[in-house]
Amino acid sequence: MASSTNQSSDMLPDVIAAGAVVVRKGPVRSDGTRERQVLLVHRPRYDDWSFPKGKRDPGEHVTACAVREVLEETGLRVRLGVPLADQRYRVAGDRMKTVHYWMGRVVGDDDLSGYAANREIDAVEWVDWSQAEQRISYRRDREVLADAWQHRRATTPVVVLRHAVALARKQWDGDDRLRPLLPEGHGQAAELVPVLAAYGVKEVVTSSSTRCRQTVQPYADASGRRLRAVDVLSEEDATPQGVAELLDEVVRARRPAVVCTHRPVLPSVFEALGLQPVALEKGGFVVLHHRRGETCATEIFASG
Repeated sequence: MASSTNQSSDMLPDVIAAGAVVVRKGPVRSDGTRERQVLLVHRPRYDDWSFPKGKRDPGEHVTACAVREVLEETGLRVRLGVPLADQRYRVAGDRMKTVHYWMGRVVGDDDLSGYAANREIDAVEWVDWSQAEQRISYRRDREVLADAWQHRRATTPVVVLRHAVALARKQWDGDDRLRPLLPEGHGQAAELVPVLAAYGVKEVVTSSSTRCRQTVQPYADASGRRLRAVDVLSEEDATPQGVAELLDEVVRARRPAVVCTHRPVLPSVFEALGLQPVALEKGGFVVLHHRRGETCATEIFASG
């Protein structure tokens, strides 16, 4: 029998982790210039410098994991931007580790002076980009840093969301607009709260139908954002022109947004955003990252 150490990496179980390459513009120097900086952490156990990251908790979405880990390791709240290249490498115990990375932007204060060192992370620093490559301990992280440079400019996310699991049409005798979510759907809606928070969603736009409103209401309640319910995203009232006008308004506003609608309306939404059609499960979503009206990256997730 072959030793397990000779197993193909494709056959080994994966530990899933997530993190972010958090960037900012540094302070103004004496010559009036400002260099971009990247957030690095030092782990005393390994005596290494890397990006904030950590293992996903059971049932946790990878996007929520990335934001949580940055907060736990640095004390900074961030929202996610463009996804970066994943890392996959072997770790102890004949396992593989996959780390999902995103660009990150601080929400609120980015001051680190109050950070309290601990046994896991004993130093957190904003490092000038020109010095970060030398500071970073691993080649794989230097490759992520190089990828991040291509996406250093801020983007705005638009989340296109299909409503969560609802009562079947044949089991509902009333107005279809009023057909509600099932308990499974309410669970999906709750799971979406940290995901939409990870992208810093500020605009909550939804079909006026009950099953769509119920899908995004938990996030609106948790974040204090106003829920904007519109008929133009409903199955009964959507038109390609109306959807296109609404999506143009959403994109032009340059505010992180979620747009919740129905499967039959999704083709019009994707066309308005310049995307090829995507078949989404109930509760599934697509994230488009925009900069000045152009789509810089797209992510597809099966469900929250």
